Amino acid sequence: MTSEGTGAADGPGGTESTAAALQRAGLTVDLDVEVCVVGAGLAGLTVALEAARAGANVVVLEGRHVGWNASGHHLGTVMPGYALPLSDLIARVGFDDAYELWSLSRAGLDYVRTHAAEHVIPGLGLTEGALEVSNVDIGDRLISRLQMLAEDFATEVEGWQVDRVRDTLRTGRYFHAVHYPRAFQIDGRKYVHGLAELARNAGARIFEDTPVVSIDPFGIRKRIVTPKARLRASHLVLAGNIHLGDALRRLSGTLVPVWRHAAVTAPLGARLAEAVTFQGSVVDTDGIDHFRIVGGDRLMWASPETTWDAQSERQTGAICRRIRTIFPQLGAVEIAKVFSGAIGQTVHGMPQIGRLLPGLWVASGFGRQGLSTSAMAGQLIAGGMLEGDDRWRLFSPFELVWAGGNIGRAAGYAIGLAERTRSAAAGSLARYRERSRIRAREKETRLAEANRRAGARPPRSAARQPQPERLEETADTPSP
Repeated sequence: MTSEGTGAADGPGGTESTAAALQRAGLTVDLDVEVCVVGAGLAGLTVALEAARAGANVVVLEGRHVGWNASGHHLGTVMPGYALPLSDLIARVGFDDAYELWSLSRAGLDYVRTHAAEHVIPGLGLTEGALEVSNVDIGDRLISRLQMLAEDFATEVEGWQVDRVRDTLRTGRYFHAVHYPRAFQIDGRKYVHGLAELARNAGARIFEDTPVVSIDPFGIRKRIVTPKARLRASHLVLAGNIHLGDALRRLSGTLVPVWRHAAVTAPLGARLAEAVTFQGSVVDTDGIDHFRIVGGDRLMWASPETTWDAQSERQTGAICRRIRTIFPQLGAVEIAKVFSGAIGQTVHGMPQIGRLLPGLWVASGFGRQGLSTSAMAGQLIAGGMLEGDDRWRLFSPFELVWAGGNIGRAAGYAIGLAERTRSAAAGSLARYRERSRIRAREKETRLAEANRRAGARPPRSAARQPQPERLEETADTPSP
């Protein structure tokens, strides 16, 4: 979640460079191409890049500009997995397919890492590691989760006990954690613009300020109408989000729109180093907080969510309160930038990847899925179109499901609020139990110390049993 050309500390929303603005040429002539991609976000640009590398004639249509929404407004965390919990994924598709899907996610992580290299896309400020922290005490479950990830799903992970977590994140709000040492984070805004530049260099043509008015997906050649031109394409890839427009309302209607609000603080100096020493991303298991250090002494923090397009500036107070709740020692923090991006969440919690009709493809529903998933989707669809790779069929069980329109949006907000309330209550109960255990141990320690000083022996369970002398006397006395 960082600004193009302004450095990680500034956050998204920086002024667009003159060169980038000059490249925002809309489509004004009719074209006949092999691949047309609708949407210049992370997934769409990855499709375009891989298809162009394979030699296809590729055009990308973007209604506004590259990375204008969610793809240019995120914390840049790259880690394996999906929004759907792994146990639920196994229950839905079985172990073998769940393993393949998880492997694809790890391959997506490797793809981003390769392209985030300094000689490929420079200046991304890559840092290593991610922590998935728990708001409740999950010691027993942590062991089984680690075993599943490491042994069954070949993922490099390690478990952190409470003491280590709190030595790194000095707050009583978190208990155990799963550390992903191969996860990493980058400047997400620079990455999406870097993908666009790589795609252009490979031969793809990107037309911004070019919304799609209508499409005809039937027939061998798909027909696409824009305000000033028409296209025909052998393959049409719908890689948009909730803003696909009336022409693609059926697809955008399968997504629940959620606006994720975030901010970058002003420099916090030594206060931050005393509160947080972990340099990677931190994500809580309930999906409430997501933060990391940027620029050395600033916090980039994503927390509040709304199911309506609320002005991000109005979320400043909520973000400040959330930071202070987790790290009260930071005191009052000043916010330097606030920003938000709309994500589309699917009903089933998995991304929408695959072929809808011959020549009609979809790459959407990446809310809470992460950079690795959008990268993997781009590779799968490019391979499916041009090389006959059918691994996209692994996502077939997660078909398009209508999200319920405004009613679904209201329900999504209510469910999210209920989940956050439940999480907060569970966290409060866990911390209460922890304090009770600490007080009980302290009481036992004080009692033992008092007994030691008084020269008294602690009570024994056998104190009321007959004394040895009495037992011997009883043994020698004949029975009546």
